[in-house]
Amino acid sequence: MFTESKLLDRKLLRHGHTVDQTLLWLLVLMLGFSLVMVYSASVAYAGQDGSKWFYLQRQAGYIGVGAVLAWVAFRRPLSFWRRHSLLILVGSLILLLVVLVVGREINGAKRWIHVGPANIQPTEIFKLAVILYLSGFFMRRSDVLTKLSKVWFAAIPVAIGLTLIMFQPDFGSFVVVAVIMTGMIFLAGLSMRWFALVMAGGLSAMVMMVALVPYRMARVTAFLDPWQDPLGKGYQLTHSLMAIGRGGWTGVGLGASLEKRFYLPEAHTDFILAVIGEEFGFIGMMVLTACYVWLVWRAFSIGKMARDAEQFFGAYVAKGVGIWIGIQSFFNIGVNIGLLPTKGLTLPLMSYGGSALIMTLVAFALLLRVDYETRRVMRGFKV
Repeated sequence: MFTESKLLDRKLLRHGHTVDQTLLWLLVLMLGFSLVMVYSASVAYAGQDGSKWFYLQRQAGYIGVGAVLAWVAFRRPLSFWRRHSLLILVGSLILLLVVLVVGREINGAKRWIHVGPANIQPTEIFKLAVILYLSGFFMRRSDVLTKLSKVWFAAIPVAIGLTLIMFQPDFGSFVVVAVIMTGMIFLAGLSMRWFALVMAGGLSAMVMMVALVPYRMARVTAFLDPWQDPLGKGYQLTHSLMAIGRGGWTGVGLGASLEKRFYLPEAHTDFILAVIGEEFGFIGMMVLTACYVWLVWRAFSIGKMARDAEQFFGAYVAKGVGIWIGIQSFFNIGVNIGLLPTKGLTLPLMSYGGSALIMTLVAFALLLRVDYETRRVMRGFKV
């Protein structure tokens, strides 16, 4: 796989490209498909209260804002992000604290800060902040990674953030951030003995957090047998499975979904994949899944190329973004097909949403920046 990646990188260099054009165009195509599916999944719901274009217009606005911020992020050198990584992390921790005080409560959770017409979700900012912070720390202190006793203190700010996330509560984002941190620690070279200890401790903590909270246990039992309570805890999953089952191999056609017509909750956000499965079938779902696999593979390939060019901060950032997109898309797809319990996580680049979509675009902008600076180094230029 890495051999193929190296050949691709050399081909791009020969053609004079400053960034991976295939990655850039795939992002554009996925965002375009997102607009189509958000409109399709939300048209019935939006139409009952006003304009049927409501969610489409807002999604287009979020993409526009995200594109502007992504461009600004891309224009800043990685040295800028490295210098300010700790400041960004502290800022995200402050927002996580603020949301507990003045946050807008929706469905029993305080995850959003209401600012004018928009809702800011600090957890999404924290995900990227963790990647930048750990990338900067590992680059500066690679000498301490041989022993957990010398590196544990680096996890303190992340642990504080995870604690604040659980007070919201947002167990899905807690798991995503924990996996990002654990994956980056592993890639940084922590010894297997200490890594196994970290994994055992983390998994034990997650099991306890599920077992000790009744509504999380209810989600697990509903996931194991959703048909036992199809009108209660298993309602979302059963209707998601019915939507995917109705789609068959090739789907019922764009716009022809029945489940989006007030049967499937969160059809345009957490369960947009079920609508895609109903309208485009199993083949459509597999094509979309292949896109996410390629994005993750490319992120790790860019990280490897950066490491080979001794751009270590960029290497960690690229791999961190790959872990983030990979684990969150895996969780969302797993929930939609009944492989995992419901977690309330969006499908990156596809689901309707403001903070999640905008921060994902910024993350990909940083990935393209890593690619850009690495290619300049490989051509012999200074970054």
